[in-house]
Amino acid sequence: MRTIIFRTIAPYLAALMVLFSIFVLLRGHNEPGGGFIGGLIAASALAIFGIACGVASVRRAMVFHPMGVAGFGLFIGALAGILSFFTSQPFMTSQWLIFHIQDVEIALSTPLIFDIGVYLVVVGAIGSIALALEERESD
Repeated sequence: MRTIIFRTIAPYLAALMVLFSIFVLLRGHNEPGGGFIGGLIAASALAIFGIACGVASVRRAMVFHPMGVAGFGLFIGALAGILSFFTSQPFMTSQWLIFHIQDVEIALSTPLIFDIGVYLVVVGAIGSIALALEERESD
């Protein structure tokens, strides 16, 4: 299914899907969504881009190897849990850091860091599987 229309639309569709996945990721710890669903949407974007433009273009667009992305996500997810040890609390206890910039209150939390880790693990793992399957199919 490499029609001219699909090849033309796929990069724009993939970019919109990645943007939407980041939106789902960032709203995830307050409402439905989060790292897993956002990661699945981003991995789907990579798969669509790979089907349309080929595996080599996806690998050039990703910059890092997908399993490296998954490993870094696992590290970030574990780091989010370890931060609670510094406050003498159990593993994975939520920690909040609140900034006041002018009249806006910005709250950063360890659940958000954990969600980002899950997002990267899902994008890396599913992206690696999808790229391997697409490479095998094109041979």
